[in-house]
Amino acid sequence: MGVEAMSEKTTRIRASTKQHSRTLRREMTDAEKLLWRHLRMEQIGGYKFRRQHPVGNYILDFVCLEAALVLEVDGGQHADSADKDMIRTQWLETKGLHVIRFWNNEVLNNIEGVTFVIWDYLSTLQPPSQPSPCMGEGVNKWSEDA
Repeated sequence: MGVEAMSEKTTRIRASTKQHSRTLRREMTDAEKLLWRHLRMEQIGGYKFRRQHPVGNYILDFVCLEAALVLEVDGGQHADSADKDMIRTQWLETKGLHVIRFWNNEVLNNIEGVTFVIWDYLSTLQPPSQPSPCMGEGVNKWSEDA
């Protein structure tokens, strides 16, 4: 899936890009904050999302690396930059990532519908992997079999 394609060539993230992503995390829009409240702590199907995550020359609003899913929340400024968004989406798709875009007003006025669209996509994938239990975990040392 996308994660494998992305990890084939590991590149360092420029310090300025890293700092910019940190700034964006602190200055999220109201729509991004609302969506983040629904994505954080693996609330949608156990999938872990990152926010304002740098990939290549781009900083993604939200990404689930395990599902190779990018979520972009677009404000009014994106209406004027549809060509740039299309180029960005195509580049991300070449890296094996699936991009879903929402408008700010969709997130703010219909968060249930937005989370349903996300869940609908994720439900078509394999469930997220769970960590392996620690050695001996789950075995009762006091049982007769031990």
